[in-house]
Amino acid sequence: MAEIHTQTPTISPMISKPCNPPQGYKLNSMVLVAAIVCALLCALGLNTMLQCVFQCANRVLTEPLQWIATRRRNSGLKKKEMVALPTSIYNTHSPPSLDSNCAICLAEFCDGDNMKLLPKCNHRFHVVCIDEWLLAHSFCPTCRKMIKSNDSVHCLSIVIS
Repeated sequence: MAEIHTQTPTISPMISKPCNPPQGYKLNSMVLVAAIVCALLCALGLNTMLQCVFQCANRVLTEPLQWIATRRRNSGLKKKEMVALPTSIYNTHSPPSLDSNCAICLAEFCDGDNMKLLPKCNHRFHVVCIDEWLLAHSFCPTCRKMIKSNDSVHCLSIVIS
């Protein structure tokens, strides 16, 4: 008799792999965290900007006359107001109690320098220096006294009324 060899299938043990999430999961979570951080930063920036807008709008609505008058008073002098300020020429024989240098450019006055005298505080400056300053500011750079009169507030109230 013939022998028939039948092979019985053998089952080999399979090595099971641990259940790890795919690598894309880590990347997706990082993108999500970055998006949340960006959204929070944008929200904080928007909140800060809106607070500033609301404060300015509130100031304009509640105190329009005083706010506008203050802004106008601190905005600098007009050319005709600057020309009206008294000028003089420096000489070394001037009284020693007066300033001997310009507080804007910090240079000493020399004989023949053109100077401007501010009427309310009697501080002296080079004409070129103080004219440039007064285009942007309406007060003395040394003592901060206002050069403009307060009549602009009264004129403004007439215009608004």
